[in-house]
Amino acid sequence: MVSGPVVNVYPLSSYTFGSKEAKMEKDTSVADRLARMKQNYMKEGMRTSVEGILLVQEHNHPHVLLLQIGNTFFKLPGGRLKTGENEIEGLKRKLTSKLAPTASSIQPEWQECKKLFVVPLAERQYFAVPKNLKLLAVPLFELYDNVQRYGPVISAIPQQLSRFNFNAINN
Repeated sequence: MVSGPVVNVYPLSSYTFGSKEAKMEKDTSVADRLARMKQNYMKEGMRTSVEGILLVQEHNHPHVLLLQIGNTFFKLPGGRLKTGENEIEGLKRKLTSKLAPTASSIQPEWQECKKLFVVPLAERQYFAVPKNLKLLAVPLFELYDNVQRYGPVISAIPQQLSRFNFNAINN
């Protein structure tokens, strides 16, 4: 039997969560977002984005950290790459921008990412979430096949993660 890559998954209680200044969305409506994306496409071509799957465990069950905007919209941390930017370096930049505290003394050292962009977390880390967002640990079983609530990308994460082996590390 061939086994997949191993990812250590630490308890949610190992992490510290704080807040930082709100990051305002660039668009006030879906129509504005679509218009901006169309304009960017006409100017720069195909848009390349990266998103990270950050895993923690709670009650010995893996959870994915998701950003929640308002009451109904969820997204993975990440965003658009700069033109010519390396995917892994760009993902590290976006994770730092979205989740790292502003104090340089506690900047995280993002580890190497797998191509699926599963981001192995250090055993302990401090996350600073913009005040207008929430960072939630959502169990994999809730994501599975739940397209209506989480959309097609996030609801497919459990299937994508099935090729990995996880070490649930308890303190």
